[in-house]
Amino acid sequence: MKAGFVGFGEINSPPELIKEKCRIAAEEIESLGIELVTTAPVTDDEAGKDVARALEDLDRDNFDVLIICLAGWIPSHAVIAITSRYKHKPMILWGLAGDIENGRIVTTAAQAGTTALRKVLADLGYRFRYVYNIIGRPSPLSKILSFVSAASAERSVAHTKVGMMGFRDMKLYNTIYEGISLKRDFGIEVEFFEMLEMLQESERIEDAAIEPLLTKIKAAWDFEKPADDSFLRKGIQYYLAILKIAKSNRFDAVSLKDVDGMKKILHFPPALIFMLLSDEGGLCTIPENDVMGAVTQIIVKHLTGQCGAYFEFYEFFENSVLMGVPDYVPAEVVEGSVKVTQSAFGGISGGLLNVSEVKAGRVTLARLSNTGDRYSLHMVTGTAKPRAWEEAGWEQPAPQLPSFEITLDTPVEGFAENISGQHYIIAYGDHLQLLKDFCYLKNINVI
Repeated sequence: MKAGFVGFGEINSPPELIKEKCRIAAEEIESLGIELVTTAPVTDDEAGKDVARALEDLDRDNFDVLIICLAGWIPSHAVIAITSRYKHKPMILWGLAGDIENGRIVTTAAQAGTTALRKVLADLGYRFRYVYNIIGRPSPLSKILSFVSAASAERSVAHTKVGMMGFRDMKLYNTIYEGISLKRDFGIEVEFFEMLEMLQESERIEDAAIEPLLTKIKAAWDFEKPADDSFLRKGIQYYLAILKIAKSNRFDAVSLKDVDGMKKILHFPPALIFMLLSDEGGLCTIPENDVMGAVTQIIVKHLTGQCGAYFEFYEFFENSVLMGVPDYVPAEVVEGSVKVTQSAFGGISGGLLNVSEVKAGRVTLARLSNTGDRYSLHMVTGTAKPRAWEEAGWEQPAPQLPSFEITLDTPVEGFAENISGQHYIIAYGDHLQLLKDFCYLKNINVI
């Protein structure tokens, strides 16, 4: 994360005091792990030398967000002279506080400056957050970090790609997407490759590339039932083929035609492939050609650094929801070792399933959806804990699939009325403000 930082103070204010306040503020920002592109404090000098010098300093490097730090009163024109150059970038309008000396408040009138600017910046169409210090209280660093993180993710997300093998698995409707607005509003590309391309590439994978990974997973995973080596080799072969396609096309996320593709045509349930793509390949993965789920994963990953595992809804309760998966989870969300088994469901047999226990704790659920070219992000927080269950149809004894019951922080009924798909993306911790900041920057409706 990188931010431009400009401090301001009126020319008649004590220059050393303004300088010291700006120095402390800049050090607080750097303590968050944010790299700063800085310049000396700017005044409203009549010749505009400070403004010219600040613009020259800021232009020496690129940054994701501009922090406008008012250490004291400043006529608005001195600030606008700088922000106009960077009006396309997100900004933070930050007003510092005064002090108490001998029982009296001593202030440099920073909040007079910020309140003279707030509506002006809004009317100019700037995308910004307004924060201010309070005497005797810590600086609002969590708000600043959230907004800078969102601005950084906005930039990095715009260079990502989703790879789809096949299209519209099971003829689902809610996995369809609108490509033009997705590119226009997010910069995200969706590219397709054929199952035949994967098969042809897999035939070129040599045993020498398969064996090390086979040895690795047999040592690392806990197999509840012995798995046939030929099945494992085939899965690794498919994984390596898809990984090569993903790397050559610079995919950040991959989804496969699952039920009507891998299972129906190749008779190979792809849970093993998804696990390897996630854990070894470092890619976001989601089944069933779920484009909007994959896009949500990319956003969550760029905002939080987590993999953004997908989960499905299975049951609603009065205050909670049961979520699980019918196939796999990334190792990142597993409690303890990765556990796998073989089982059959209906007419589908011979597959490898992930039956690991997933981590409990605070979680955030989110899914991006669109109506035409208008986007919404539905999000909620809750507390996840284990809950025993099984899906009817598996051969007995039924596999205990990865799942948890999540007690939501909002009423379930209201949450359910806005659900936009069966797949939601999870991140551990409370990331609502971070997601809201991203939505603000991208003009996404928050639900």
